[in-house]
Amino acid sequence: MTELKDVSAWIADRLPALIEQYDVPGAAVGVLADGQVVEHAAGVLSLSTGVEATTDSVFQIGSITKLWTSSLAMQLVDEGKVDLDATVRTYLPEFRIADESAAASITVRQLLTHTSGFEGDVFTDTGVGDDCVEKYLGVLHDVPQLFPPGAMWSYNNAGFTVLGRLVEVLRGTTYDDCLRRHLIEPLGITHAATSPYEAILFRAAVGHVPPGQDEPHQPAKQWAICRSNIPAGSMFAMSVGSLLAFARMHLEDGRTSAGTHVLAAGTPARMQDREAVLPALGHFGDSWGLGFERFETPGGVVVGHDGATIGQYAFLRMVPEAGVAVALLTNGGRVAELYDDVVGHVLTELTGARLPVPPTPPATPPRVDAGGYVGTYSCQEADVTISQDEAGRVWLDEVPQGVAVEMGDTPVHTELVAYDDDDTFIALHPDRGMHRLYVFLDRDGDGRASYLHTGRALVRARS
Repeated sequence: MTELKDVSAWIADRLPALIEQYDVPGAAVGVLADGQVVEHAAGVLSLSTGVEATTDSVFQIGSITKLWTSSLAMQLVDEGKVDLDATVRTYLPEFRIADESAAASITVRQLLTHTSGFEGDVFTDTGVGDDCVEKYLGVLHDVPQLFPPGAMWSYNNAGFTVLGRLVEVLRGTTYDDCLRRHLIEPLGITHAATSPYEAILFRAAVGHVPPGQDEPHQPAKQWAICRSNIPAGSMFAMSVGSLLAFARMHLEDGRTSAGTHVLAAGTPARMQDREAVLPALGHFGDSWGLGFERFETPGGVVVGHDGATIGQYAFLRMVPEAGVAVALLTNGGRVAELYDDVVGHVLTELTGARLPVPPTPPATPPRVDAGGYVGTYSCQEADVTISQDEAGRVWLDEVPQGVAVEMGDTPVHTELVAYDDDDTFIALHPDRGMHRLYVFLDRDGDGRASYLHTGRALVRARS
């Protein structure tokens, strides 16, 4: 295998050219191998200021925060204060959603594995006070149940905010304070911010978003999403080295660099084990653990998580058997391609593990009868309409709404073609450098799909 010093030299040489090639304003890359860490940065933190990106700059890590929330929850499991298979109401009697029977039966494990089944993209702003996560539970009362608890996997931000509240209640303090006391400080992390008020004390990245489809990225007009969703990843920011300190703890069986346990021995491996299987979505892993995304590659299991906020995108990948971790933090552009080139290269060179090849449309896709898929499918983030024209071509029209608009998503009109099997389609044109897969699930008696799965299970709204 290639040595870490050679990988470091490759990153130093290639990163500036790659971010220019993929229109990424700035990026930081960190690699942990053989107990050693190398860090590199290139570009700028904001196109409006031109401030240089450095290895101690803080970027938002988005939904990688969910691994921190999972770790806080598993600390409570280690201490015997939480049973994964107990209902959420065991600890949060006030937990309510529209479906009372589902609310009464959803377990802590189902929140951690994205299998609880209720609408997950609820980003209601409940203020900036220390009670914002507590107040968030009150906005879930009318949230619909999409499928029975445990029936399938569907990415759920709201579920992790509920987990954050569970941690607050059992610790008797705020989520931010729990992060500080139970993870940030024990890990010796100095460059991390749980709010804009802390981020301003560092060199902080600004996200960049396109004002319209295929238009150049520009600095976002808003730095972060609402504070109430911080347990799911709305604003937690840190340096690339800080993220690797967290990854090292998970690779070293829950121990800090000083040798003390933040998680009990065996808990990190338990968190990385397979719990839920995903539809074949291409841009997600094959399965999910207790917080961890899993890629089951021929060269070994790769675990980690991705994060996306307003124009900032983060990636963490770990190969537990090799003791290797790679982190990539960015602030806009065609980040999927940068991830493939940088993270893919580093993992292959250091471990032999190869990330899944990004899906691409077949050269000669077959024509299919899309009658069973035609209709509109909805979730809190978007309405997606599938249609088929007289020539047999299948079209997707997506209208983003809510927080998706804040994060820079714009309406999408693209052709879909058949991919792999009759129920899976792929976008003919890439989005942020990635051809997205769309999986139709659960046909009814008339042969019509009940769900369009994009990572979220979108429910058929009308035909």
